[in-house]
Amino acid sequence: MPPEELQQRLDALCGREGEPLVARDAVNPSMIRHWCDAVGDRNPSYTDPAFAEKSVHGGIVAPPTMLQAWTMPGLASQGDAPRKSDLAAVLKLLDEAGYTSVVATNSRQEYRRYLEPGDLLSVTAQVERVSDEKQTALGAGRFVDEVMIYRDAPGREVARQTWRILKFKPGAPPARKPAGRRPRPGKTSDNAFFWEGVARGVLLIQRCSSCERLRHPPGPMCPHCHSLAWDTQEASGRGRVYSFVVAHHPAIPPFEYPNLIALIELEEGTRLVSNLVGIDPSAAEIGMPVQVEFTKVDDELVLPLFRPDASETR
Repeated sequence: MPPEELQQRLDALCGREGEPLVARDAVNPSMIRHWCDAVGDRNPSYTDPAFAEKSVHGGIVAPPTMLQAWTMPGLASQGDAPRKSDLAAVLKLLDEAGYTSVVATNSRQEYRRYLEPGDLLSVTAQVERVSDEKQTALGAGRFVDEVMIYRDAPGREVARQTWRILKFKPGAPPARKPAGRRPRPGKTSDNAFFWEGVARGVLLIQRCSSCERLRHPPGPMCPHCHSLAWDTQEASGRGRVYSFVVAHHPAIPPFEYPNLIALIELEEGTRLVSNLVGIDPSAAEIGMPVQVEFTKVDDELVLPLFRPDASETR
């Protein structure tokens, strides 16, 4: 499709306001309080009736930034929500023209007045504009602006939000770089003993010489009795998975993905972060028994990795 024709078809979809979506509930103090608790907003104009009554507002008002919350349809009713704008049609046209990738760029909100308990909002949306083709760092693309207009029950505009996305033509994937070496651990005078032990195939835990409590990561002072004297205790190497996460993206060489990273609680009670090996990531479980395995990942580096301990049954 010629660029001129595409632009004409896109322009024809701009400025058409969709059906209104009416909020399920009016602005209310309970929802305001939950919002303020969630985001840590301590402004008494939002939650303290006595303070708000004496303020310039003359009563409780809603935080402007919770604007979208009032008209969200909820998970159970999203399928019944009216089509708010021609955004889907615009995106389909751009897909057909080769702009198949998308990234959100920014959102801007404008407030006409504070919302008060009892306000029942509705929102309509329209595609405001689609830019001509721009050259961006991601590739050739077009910016799409969708505007949401919020109105109270009498139909007066109280706020609007502009949501901008970039639809772009994906370029060729970058050439894969050599994996290279795994990053070296940060060695200090406090943790040198740990890595020296790992190089010998021994897992050492720092121990306070005064109160004999174990600690990891290593440090110069006991956090319990504040003694600076310490020695080490050899760990059995057995433990359990205390927590774990499977990293998928972004893929950073030389790590292999999916990357199974686990917090291991050793039999002795201390915990350390490592990788689980010899197991499919989907089979990892909290509490599963594991055993240390000293793995030489290159000519210089040995790491204490963990694999499932088949000798222990739960």
